Amino acid sequence: MTKRTPGVPNTGRSTEESESCGDDCGCSTDAGPSKEVRADGAGAVNVDENGQLGDVDFTPPSEGKSQDVDSPGAEPDKRVGVPEGVDLDTPSYSIRSEMNDIDTPDDKTWFMELDEAVIDADRCIQCGTCVAACPSDSIGVGDDGKPELVKMCTGCSMCWDFCPRGGLRYERQWKITGGEDNVSGAGDPITEFTAKVRDDWHEEAQDGGVVTAMLSTLLEEGEIDGALVATESEEDPWKAESFLATSHEDLVENAGSFYNQTMALGNLDLGQWEHKLPEKDAEDLSLALVGTPCEIEGIRALEDFDWSKGAQTELVEAVDYRISLMCTKNFNYERLIGEQLAEKRDIYPEDIGKMDVIEGEMRVYGKDGEQIIAEDVNKFHDATLKGCDECADFTGMTSDITVGSVGSADGFSSVIVRTEKGMEAWEATEPHLEHRDLDSRKAVGKLQGWDKKKAFESLERPFDPDAPRFIDYTDHAEYYGTQVAPHDRGH
Repeated sequence: MTKRTPGVPNTGRSTEESESCGDDCGCSTDAGPSKEVRADGAGAVNVDENGQLGDVDFTPPSEGKSQDVDSPGAEPDKRVGVPEGVDLDTPSYSIRSEMNDIDTPDDKTWFMELDEAVIDADRCIQCGTCVAACPSDSIGVGDDGKPELVKMCTGCSMCWDFCPRGGLRYERQWKITGGEDNVSGAGDPITEFTAKVRDDWHEEAQDGGVVTAMLSTLLEEGEIDGALVATESEEDPWKAESFLATSHEDLVENAGSFYNQTMALGNLDLGQWEHKLPEKDAEDLSLALVGTPCEIEGIRALEDFDWSKGAQTELVEAVDYRISLMCTKNFNYERLIGEQLAEKRDIYPEDIGKMDVIEGEMRVYGKDGEQIIAEDVNKFHDATLKGCDECADFTGMTSDITVGSVGSADGFSSVIVRTEKGMEAWEATEPHLEHRDLDSRKAVGKLQGWDKKKAFESLERPFDPDAPRFIDYTDHAEYYGTQVAPHDRGH
């Protein structure tokens, strides 16, 4: 590398060449005195009397080696080539330690704290509520299907407050939504049925069920403009992704159960689905959302609380029907499909025709409908989302309608109608259904009780439906042993 004189831009010429470079050079040689360099840089090489920089030739960077930061005099935190007498007041690396001594305001909770207490702690249930809650659209969905920061966090606390494994006391939301009786048994439903679609409902009915029939009916009658459901990824078999169905054909094509989350509430951005909702004003939209109980808790909390909204605003407010699927737990896609089934059991995704978790068993069927395995679901515990262990909401207490298989004979679904809105959807769909009173309330109650027992064993905080809706981060950190202010400790 050509040696560079402090205060003089390097031209790449030798000293001998510099001695004859002319009056405009500004360097100090025997040929004449050096020009004075002003604070604005005027007087230096290639800087005119007005301080404007002209063309500069720089020494090509070294190749194959790093900057020397260890030798005596090597100071990577110092600006190189500042003209003598010019003070640019460049901050040193000490600025970080100085800033870390500044106390964070007590009323701010950052995404970093949610990351520390929930995501990094492997407690994230991938509901997407934090994405929908963020008013600055700073949170996105990473390649691993978990929330990640995509731009600066403002410390507004919304992601923490609405996370069902963070600041949202989900059992309090049951009472806010459903009343005093919604904390025992299977809640306080209006009515309960065992049902299935009639054989003559549609030619494609064998590919659907009660949920498909209900959503299709609401679409055909103009009650909704679309339904956010799950579809299978085109790249990864049996991996669920969010999909906005706007026709009966959409619904039939995407019928079926998946056992990984879709970050549903993280996909309520109108811009994502504008092509499916042409010529519709946002304020006039009406949607149905099909999700797990935690997703329904999240959307309910967002709808019930006055918060500063971001890009998800229009579709959050457009959700008028909330359908919950009975759920004891969900799985991490890679750990279930890749590790537990493919690696350990030689069952590959392309060979799977159907999956079901029922009667405490994981059941997998081939393309021909033949059962491949039926094993205790506890054998798949390593593949579950650990945050699901803390959930006591098997039947979706905050939904308008709950649908599942527990409590009904094979080929039928159990339907729990919880709200007047849910009753509207049921009455519209009833002519297309074969139905009777719920076969076994005891079966539903028994599994609900088991689910609560497991949740009470896993929860590190008190389960208290009468406590405030939001849990302070410092209180949560005390219960779970989570680090307080991780940004001050190199998170």
